[in-house]
Amino acid sequence: MGRAIAQTTDLGPRLRAHLGSGVTILDDHDQLECYAYDASFEAMMRPRLPEVVVQARNVHDVSATLAFAYEQRVPVTPRGAATGQAGGALPARGGIVLDMSGMNRVVELDARNLQVFVQPGIVHADLNAYLARFGLIFPPDPGSSRMCTVGGMVSNNSRGMRGVKYGPTGDYVLGLEVVLPNGTVITTGSQNSRALQSSSGFELTRLFVGSEGMLGVITEMRLRVIPKPRCRAMVMAEYGTLEAAGESVVAVLGAGILPSAIEILDSSAITAVNIYRPALMLPDAEAILLYEVDGNALSVTEDARRIAEVVTPLADRVEWSDEPKRVAALWEARSVVGAASGQIKPGCARVYAGEDICVPLARVPETLRAIQDTARRYDLTVVTYGHIASGNLHPAPVINVADTDAVGRVRRFADAIHRLARQMGGTVTGEHGVGLTRIAYMREEHGAALDVMWQIKRTLDPFNIMNPGKMFPPELTEA
Repeated sequence: MGRAIAQTTDLGPRLRAHLGSGVTILDDHDQLECYAYDASFEAMMRPRLPEVVVQARNVHDVSATLAFAYEQRVPVTPRGAATGQAGGALPARGGIVLDMSGMNRVVELDARNLQVFVQPGIVHADLNAYLARFGLIFPPDPGSSRMCTVGGMVSNNSRGMRGVKYGPTGDYVLGLEVVLPNGTVITTGSQNSRALQSSSGFELTRLFVGSEGMLGVITEMRLRVIPKPRCRAMVMAEYGTLEAAGESVVAVLGAGILPSAIEILDSSAITAVNIYRPALMLPDAEAILLYEVDGNALSVTEDARRIAEVVTPLADRVEWSDEPKRVAALWEARSVVGAASGQIKPGCARVYAGEDICVPLARVPETLRAIQDTARRYDLTVVTYGHIASGNLHPAPVINVADTDAVGRVRRFADAIHRLARQMGGTVTGEHGVGLTRIAYMREEHGAALDVMWQIKRTLDPFNIMNPGKMFPPELTEA
């Protein structure tokens, strides 16, 4: 199969004629530049300009756009809020960017059946603010809740901070409305169903979850929601060694306690947070673990007390609270660390490169040490934090992006971190996806299974128009 080639000299006018005057189509260079980036280091270093942008209003706009693109063999890149960190929303082959951010409505809440129908452009925090009025919650929490879209979460099968208890986004997707590459609209998860489970037919919903916009475009989602936990408590434990922090996680889970989150901040992350939010006054430690528990008041208090009891022999200091203001203050330390990372080195910025590895729990302390050693080897400042209970770590290099030598060192660091994850028996991406940035590691990680993925892609998208240039290495796509 060859690379999709677009006939682009008059793409904007031809699309306008095909879609009609009611659809907003952008082809002015200044407007297109806004769509040449996502949050990735790859985009920062090499933005990709689309040839035209279609701002979809409804499923008809999406279907008509894909039908046109399929017939004309024009690449299409679906895009939500572009908060992704792996280049997944970059138009690697030019063509059309399909902007889904305007499709952001709650279509219907079926509270009695614990489900909600939403469009893909709805922002995660906005969905949960709406659900809170009915005592409900969509529990996956990617950490970028106020920015990211739920469609993006589904497309990357996001996990996030509360994945240890609530699992990945895909566990809450009951069905999807999807437009296939040729413009055909299908419904997965049984048409007109309000059931919370089904064993009918192939599990197509799971096929599209995590497919990164490479098999079709999601235009509506039927999501499972749950009653919102009434109470939360937080335990903060300080550790003199990374090894003690890792042992604490094993001890808590071994004691039969399932926190809703266990987050780690290493010494560099602690420093970054204290620069960014001095009022938090985080303690000087090799690592801090934040354990969150939720549920009813009695169980939350008991679980927090038990966690403190279990980790005290391993920690230098432990505190816990179920008082809402203190819980919020402790949790703020974790919620700001991404933004805080860039503050640790004046004149520099945090970049997303090698930022999302996931390793076995037993090897987390060893991996954290190796990340620090690798940072020293490449003479880089790296802030590390992450979801330690699932082994998902986020090393954050901080550099002056105008320094070409530093850029080269970051690229080598990112490669080393991805290879470290594989050496530890893990994966190169725990929740951010493959996109453009991790193609080089797909064959090693998946072996012959990668060929099966490509066969599925080729069956649904024979002309490779859907988000081409992502996930699959050139030896497959250009064969």
